[in-house]
Amino acid sequence: MVDEALSAGAVARRLGVAVTTLRTWHQRYGLGPSEHIPGHHRRYTRTDLVRLEIMRRLTAEGVSPAEAARWARQAPDPMANGTVIPTPIHPTGRDGGGTIPVGRAGPAARGLARAAMRLDAAAISETIAHALAAGGVVATWDALLRPVLAGIGERHAATAGLIEVEHLVSRCVSEALAAASRAKVPTGPARILLSCADEEQHTLPLEALAAALAEAGVSYRMLGARVPVAALVEAVNRTGPAAVVLWSHTRATADPAQLSALLAAPRRPLLVLAAGPGWRADTLPAGVVRPVDLAEAVSLSTAVRDALDQSRRD
Repeated sequence: MVDEALSAGAVARRLGVAVTTLRTWHQRYGLGPSEHIPGHHRRYTRTDLVRLEIMRRLTAEGVSPAEAARWARQAPDPMANGTVIPTPIHPTGRDGGGTIPVGRAGPAARGLARAAMRLDAAAISETIAHALAAGGVVATWDALLRPVLAGIGERHAATAGLIEVEHLVSRCVSEALAAASRAKVPTGPARILLSCADEEQHTLPLEALAAALAEAGVSYRMLGARVPVAALVEAVNRTGPAAVVLWSHTRATADPAQLSALLAAPRRPLLVLAAGPGWRADTLPAGVVRPVDLAEAVSLSTAVRDALDQSRRD
């Protein structure tokens, strides 16, 4: 717990809720910032934060906001006589459905995971947008989005649940990455072709690569999910890309024959990248590169684009 007073934005990130949610709790239920310095915005104290955490936890567990606010207001001041705040007991005894594991990821990822469990689309989108604006696409993917998406997958594998959470988070992530791509439209011909393997439906990592390429000023074409190998080769022959990135999330979609077909195409790309955990390094055809992460995929794509442009100028 912190001792310093916090702004609304800092509290929202800590709790994993939207700033608009904090305003609503303040206006409707009196759970607002209590520290006031003349000439400055009000700020949230440690006591305020404790009560807001109670409010957040109980509403996530299904308690009505009015009832949750009543419990929160009854919480004693944690600064008085060393009082320890007990965890409030839900009236029905439920525990809120568990949490999403995020490993060693930071507070932003934990806040995003809590917002995901609440199905709080506004808070999810606000957290992602803030991270993209502050750190860019690669950092947001590695430190925020990938840990939470992996945690949702881990919980689903263990419980067969969280399908609704996965759908909502995926939609919010996709919308945020699309907005990031549109924010900086690269100029020049599209030298990079992005595609999922045949029958592969997991597109978010490829969308992250597209947004990162746009951020780096690299033009691309995105074919998306479930691209048959014949259609992929046709796209290569029609557009002559410098590099093709073929994404596979699972072993079931990682047929090396797709990569061999790209290498045998009449307009063979300078670089073929087998991206994703589906590919096994020992099955890749000679000449195919397997990037270790998003940053390397961006770096390789940028380098081969630059090499092709330079060769055409010479």
